[in-house]
Amino acid sequence: QVQLTESGGGLVQPGGSLRLSCAASGIFFSIYTMGWYRQAPGKQRELVARITSVGNINYADSVKGRFTISRDNAKNTIYLQMNSLEPEDTAVYYCMASRTKDYWGQGTQVTVSS
Repeated sequence: QVQLTESGGGLVQPGGSLRLSCAASGIFFSIYTMGWYRQAPGKQRELVARITSVGNINYADSVKGRFTISRDNAKNTIYLQMNSLEPEDTAVYYCMASRTKDYWGQGTQVTVSS
């Protein structure tokens, strides 16, 4: 079955950095659009960044210039490098794989606080 496993979340001070990883199994990874979404308490889940099978990327306006999404098809893994983190980035971050159907990971908590 399909599994998406996120890692790399944690507590970081404002201005700090984290790198999230999402390892996928059970899918033909290289043909999937992969993405990172986040959900803060009391808010709807929102797109953070997305990368297609051919490497087209889009970001939420709120993270442009601070976050970078990448994928390693040899490792069936995507990454989200997050720099200059702000308290507003605090959320549960979810990995998503999308083609004809969407698959989601369990999420990893990111907390930005001093």
